[in-house]
Amino acid sequence: MHPSYAVINLSNLKYNFLNIRKKIKDTKIMAVVKADAYGHGMIECAALLESLGKNKPEYFSVAFPNEGRQLREAKINQPILIFEPFTKDQVHLLFKYNLIATVFSLDHLRILDWGLKQIGNKNKILPKIKIHIKVDTGMNRLGIGTKEAIDFIYQLKKKIFLIIDGIYTHFACADETDKTFTRLQLKRFEDILKELKKINITYGLAHAANSGAILDVPNSYLDMVRPGISLYGYYPSLETSKSIKLKPVMSLYSKVASAKQIKKGDTVSYGRKYTAKRKTKIVSIPLGYADGIDRGLSNKMEVLIKGKKYKQVGIVTMDRVMINVKNDDIKVGDKVYFHVTNLEQDFDVPHGIAMIGAQTSELLIMPGQTETFIWYPKLVGVWPFYCTDFCSALHQEMQGYVRVSPKDSDIELSWGLGDDDE
Repeated sequence: MHPSYAVINLSNLKYNFLNIRKKIKDTKIMAVVKADAYGHGMIECAALLESLGKNKPEYFSVAFPNEGRQLREAKINQPILIFEPFTKDQVHLLFKYNLIATVFSLDHLRILDWGLKQIGNKNKILPKIKIHIKVDTGMNRLGIGTKEAIDFIYQLKKKIFLIIDGIYTHFACADETDKTFTRLQLKRFEDILKELKKINITYGLAHAANSGAILDVPNSYLDMVRPGISLYGYYPSLETSKSIKLKPVMSLYSKVASAKQIKKGDTVSYGRKYTAKRKTKIVSIPLGYADGIDRGLSNKMEVLIKGKKYKQVGIVTMDRVMINVKNDDIKVGDKVYFHVTNLEQDFDVPHGIAMIGAQTSELLIMPGQTETFIWYPKLVGVWPFYCTDFCSALHQEMQGYVRVSPKDSDIELSWGLGDDDE
């Protein structure tokens, strides 16, 4: 077992989701679970959310058709929107697994038409497929332009095999203090909705609000919102409000692997970017940039050992970081906390974000070789559900459910344990 591991607290996922539900009231929710649920385990997170009965998300969304396939094979039944453009190689997955395609170009229509004919030739039945239209209101990444949108959607209505189930846009900076551009994007989107209504074109559910907008732009809720990073317990930036109470879902742990004394003037790690000002003890921790600890955090981050914060020193290396523990009684095997759920101390991922100018999601999806465990509140023990093994340039994923007792895994169950009744 790798000495570093993450604990995923599903009670906190439920807590966050229900708090979002409370904030938006009767608005529908599309739970964003792409990128392995931001590194938290897509299947497990989606299963937990779909188990919430009348409170469950009305929709899920992922980036790629293959992620939608995985959700369907895991018996996730709610509608699933695919964000990314699809290819001929992928289109069969949309039909086979009843996935909702994002459409914003004539190429998409041609591929869907081609895929439909392939299926029709085999089954002699022409199915229909649900789509959501993406409108680019200023992100300039994906979507039909605002000037072309009305004519494009009019053409879509002529396609009898398409069911327009929704229309959406994406905000570029809803997580910033200045909401001027977000308001402009929202106005552009609402103008299109008004025009569609005027010419009697139905468009299904309109959605625009991401986590930043859910927190701070309530007039952007429309028919549905799309929480992503907030589901997992983090605010999208240090500039948003905290109008929804959130609890981090992931905790990251490791152990001290080695300890040594260095003298004044000695340097640590590559490039000699840290010089000891006095005699001190340096310990190494088996987590490095291969595991997602960004090198930009070198000489900036802190960890927690025995309830006390210590500074990381020297350049972050591939497999480990070094920590200055002064001359405190820290020894090999002591537990190290990188970011932890439910600590009273102000100690979590956003501090690292501020240091390197990253987004919350970047640090959460980074962990690589660390094994990840899920904590089920109603069960005793911890379950590893996901690990990755880097083989040269190949990133091979292995999944399996193996029961590990608290004694064997050396996990303190008081850490990262949420209140399942909240």
